[in-house]
Parts: sequence; structure tokens; C-alpha cells
Amino acid sequence: MTTQPLTSADLDARFSELFDRIAQGSIDREQNRTLAHEPVQWLKASGFTSLRVPRRYGGGGITLPQFFALLTQLGAADSNLPQILRAHFGFIEYRLEGRDETLRERWLTRVAKGETVGAATSERSNSTHNSVALARDDATGRFRLDGEKYYSTGTLYADWVSVAAHDADTDINVIVATHAPGVTRSDDWDGFGQRLTASGTTRFDGVLVAEEQIVSRYKASEPRRDSFMTAFFQTVHLATLAGITQAVQRDAVAFVQARTRTFGVPGRSSPRDNPLVHRVVGRLASLAYSTQSIVASLSASLQRLREARQAGHATTDDYIAVDIEAYKAQQIVIEQTLEASTLLFEVGGASATSEARQLDRHWRNARVIASHNPATQREAAVGRYHVNGIAPDERFSLPHEAQAARTDAARADLGESVQ
Repeated sequence: MTTQPLTSADLDARFSELFDRIAQGSIDREQNRTLAHEPVQWLKASGFTSLRVPRRYGGGGITLPQFFALLTQLGAADSNLPQILRAHFGFIEYRLEGRDETLRERWLTRVAKGETVGAATSERSNSTHNSVALARDDATGRFRLDGEKYYSTGTLYADWVSVAAHDADTDINVIVATHAPGVTRSDDWDGFGQRLTASGTTRFDGVLVAEEQIVSRYKASEPRRDSFMTAFFQTVHLATLAGITQAVQRDAVAFVQARTRTFGVPGRSSPRDNPLVHRVVGRLASLAYSTQSIVASLSASLQRLREARQAGHATTDDYIAVDIEAYKAQQIVIEQTLEASTLLFEVGGASATSEARQLDRHWRNARVIASHNPATQREAAVGRYHVNGIAPDERFSLPHEAQAARTDAARADLGESVQ
């Protein structure tokens, strides 16, 4: 293994052919709803799934800007794949944030060998309810995991699953093997986009869990101001959306170059020479540039915060600032990707709507990704932060009096009357 850090040129050379191979099969997989088991195996074998693992554990040790640039390229090849691996990459980052070297050593060395981790955290019921229970099994001296999760994206493809559970008053994160007795994974995701992410149900029926599989205990109601995981997970979505805008531009150009007649013009009239088509493609290229640039800027902020944390001087305000930046980026990238995936159809007539081309997958996939996190609530959170100085989600964890005090203090700083 080389001791020199991997450059962006090294990474492009290493993965460009693989991304091309993934892109070539994306339409067939979409048309036939063929789950992406083979592409996931390619990514594991190539070392892509361990790129963020530090070198001392056997991974690639690349930076966050390098990682998100590659993830954008993967999203352009097939937007299902970044989302399939979103929980896996989040698991790596969460371990990097943690200070337990035993856990890092145990799990990151597994990831470096190609093992992947899915997630089972969300449920169909109220988002504040956690129905999966962990209880000690007196017969074995181990723990027993029971319950059900939905939206367990990527778990059908994974070797392990990170589960949000509870025992009485404590919230717990446990990791179990996806092929362990009592684990059932179902591909019952019925969304109209991101159809291959297997974002369906995972059930746990008396799954035995050893003590070392419990990786954290926490209170879900307690605010977390020392983590950038919310921003990280959002940036994965934004990189995927930026990839979709790149794919839209690519497919628009390919469609135009293959045509011999402009819509509505009889006879032979090449769209390549039509200034209106040029304008549409120019707009698509600009949107692709914008979304990619926003992701690059946000990933650089995450990298700076990661380095500040490692140096021991990251502050609460630093974490809040990166969350706000991610929320702002979310508003623009979603809007621009949906614009691009609709505008795409202006390069051609009815032939652009052919099922064989699957051009509609770009809008469907973008719309589903955009729906995973509440963009409108986050836009309001940004406004509330700037007006009243209340950090995102803090209003859900602070007593009313504390919220009022924070708001009054912010107004005082702005020179306003608080009477």
C-alpha cells in the first residue's frame, strides 16, 4: 500500500471505468426493477466503500471533499447507489467522531475488508416512537432484540445492520449481522423513485445480541451539539442530487446529438444547430455546475470542522454553523435538480418520454430524495436562526423558558426592544 495520500486524479483514474460500467446498466435495472446487488459488490471489491476509513485501519483515508466529489459521480451513474450506501458511510463517520478506539478498531477494520453496514432506525409510526426493544435473555445471558423498522435503506445489500432500539428508559444503538437468525429483510419499498434502494422493512424476532454489539447508549431527547452527522447525512443526499443534475446534462446532450429533426420542424433539421436547444442544454449545464459547486463548498466546511474537532478546538457554534449551511444548501440544490430534471424534456418532443429512455427516472429519483428530509421545516429553521438566534432543532429540546431567554438575548444583541 502506498504511503502517499490519494489525489483526486488518482481517484478519478481508479473509479471512472467502474462508474461507466454502473451507468451502462442503470436503465435496464430501472426498467426491470433489478436490485443493484452486482454494482454494490463492484463497489465493495474496488475499495470504494472503505475510502473514508483511515489508512491505519486499512482504508483509503481520503478527505471529505474527495469523498463527496466521487459520490456525486456515482450519483450521476446511478442515483440509487449513494443512497444504498448512505447509512454505511454515516456509520464510518460516526465511528470517526467517537472517541472509543476499541469500537473504531473492531468495526473500521471490518469495513476496510469490504463489509458494509445498513440501518434500521426509522419506523412508519410517529417518528419519536421507537418500537424495537432490547432485553436481557436469561437463558443465554445475552440480549434479545425484537421489533420492526421501515425505511431501512441499504440493509438488504449489507452485511451488518445498525439498529435503533431501547431498553426501558435508554435508547441504544446495536449492530447485528443481517443473516443472523431472526433477522428478516423485505424489499417492500413502494416509492415511485429510488426503486432499487430496498428502503423497506427489517424485522427482528428474538435476535440474540452480545454485549460487544451494543455500540452506544443515549437519550434521544437530549440535544447533540458536538456532532456534524446531520449535516453529513444531508450532504450525501445533496451529492446524489448533484449527480442527478450531471446525469440530466449528459442524457440531454446524448439525446440531442442522436436526433436529426427538431421538434415541430418538418424535414431534416438538426437539433445540434437549434439555438433554443442550445439554450436548454446551457441551462442544464449551469444547473449541474451550481449543484456540484454547492456540494463542494459544503464538503469543504465539513472537512474544516472535522480537522478542528481532531485538533480539539471545534466549538458549539461551529457545529451549528455547518448545520445551517447544510440546510441552506438543501433549499437550492433540491430546487435546481428538480428544475433540471423537468427542463430536460424541452430538448425533444414526445420521443423524449419513451419508456425505453427512462428519462423520467431523474425527476422521480430527485423528488424522492428531496422528500426524505423536511426541506420546508429546515428553511423555517434557517429563518428562525437568523431572526431569533435559535439553533436548528433546539426548540424541540429546550424548555419553553429557555427558548424565550435565548430569543430575548438574540433580540437584545440585535438592539431590539424585548419588552
